[in-house]
Amino acid sequence: MGLVLAIVSAICYGSASVFQAMAARRAPSSDTVDARSLVRVFAQWPYLLGLALDGAGFVAQFIALRSLPIFVVQAALAASLAVTAVIAIPILKLRLGPVQWFAVAGVCVGLALLGISAGHENADRPGWTFRIGLAIAVPVLALLGLAALKLKDPVRAATLGLVGGLFFGVVALAARSISDVDFVDWFSGPEIYTLVVAGGLAFVFYTIGLQRASVTTVTAGLVIGETVLPSVVGVVALGDSTRRGFIPVAVVGFALAVAASLMLARYGSLEESEPAAESPGTPELQTD
Repeated sequence: MGLVLAIVSAICYGSASVFQAMAARRAPSSDTVDARSLVRVFAQWPYLLGLALDGAGFVAQFIALRSLPIFVVQAALAASLAVTAVIAIPILKLRLGPVQWFAVAGVCVGLALLGISAGHENADRPGWTFRIGLAIAVPVLALLGLAALKLKDPVRAATLGLVGGLFFGVVALAARSISDVDFVDWFSGPEIYTLVVAGGLAFVFYTIGLQRASVTTVTAGLVIGETVLPSVVGVVALGDSTRRGFIPVAVVGFALAVAASLMLARYGSLEESEPAAESPGTPELQTD
């Protein structure tokens, strides 16, 4: 059930990315970032729909994190890039090439291997040092995101996506740190506040990145940030594990899911191409 919810979360997040990209592209873009430009993006109905899908995705992710190791849930979320590419076919009238379909299949196989190998999460709540460290990571990542604004595109866009992904990784780790004992107890520690602030900043930096590059380029950085580091922390610091004897299967599944997602970002650009041989309304994902 936890894996099903993780996949549902990926579907919600991937669909949200397409609608948020639509809103970001409709808003005027400039070299400077100000509050008014962000408000113009946030006020559009595609972004609001994407935000609602993100909320549903987070609920599914939160529940999945209560029963599965972080590396399984976050790798499942990496599949959101495959969902983004597939959903873009009817929404943005794009067409996937053979490489993109191969990458989508790779994501599916990787998730299947992770599902087979997944053990149970460590039920112990992380200590205060870990939870306070997560809170300190939020302003550090915010400074990193502000520094990324000074870079040139497409490095700036990819870095903003990475920062957004790291914030989402903090959200996952904070969600995992919340106590199951008592709802009131949630507000006695720093993790619930870390989760809210990190989630908000993740959306801000991710949206800024979407205004400057294709959704897949920005989401590539997001996939790395939200997948690799939180998964390593889950295994090293939180005691996540696989079923007995299934470590190699989990490693292969995780690597395949992430690599296939990044392959989509490397070879696919969710922008319309205009080759002479193509008829209007049937653009294809650009390839290098």
